[in-house]
Amino acid sequence: MIQWLPAAVLALISFGLWGFFTKLAIVYIDSKSALVFQTVGVVLVGLITLSLINFKPAADIKGLTFGLLTGVAYGIGCLFYFMAVDKGKIITVVTLTALYPLITILLSYLILREAISMKQCLGIVFALTAIYLMS
Repeated sequence: MIQWLPAAVLALISFGLWGFFTKLAIVYIDSKSALVFQTVGVVLVGLITLSLINFKPAADIKGLTFGLLTGVAYGIGCLFYFMAVDKGKIITVVTLTALYPLITILLSYLILREAISMKQCLGIVFALTAIYLMS
């Protein structure tokens, strides 16, 4: 079995639950409050992870900087995601925002010089078609 596959499937399930729970949360509280409570949940996961590495995270300055930027980008994205879900249909919002890998692919191609195969290009076209059909 591919070593990364179980983790990727669990991430897929977790992200699916995240999108669904977002809509349930904003039925009862406003989107900004929901984001605050989501952040508390992320902190809990972070503390558990910190305990798994004996409270000794790696401290390379570049890794630390990109790790923090990851958190900031995630937090900002979540804020706008919650705002969008508050005003729109979850089906449309989650489908559109699920295209975030296209941004990653583009940046990886332009900055990291990673190749994009013809099959992957076809996948991108299908993803964009899916958005059109879902909206």
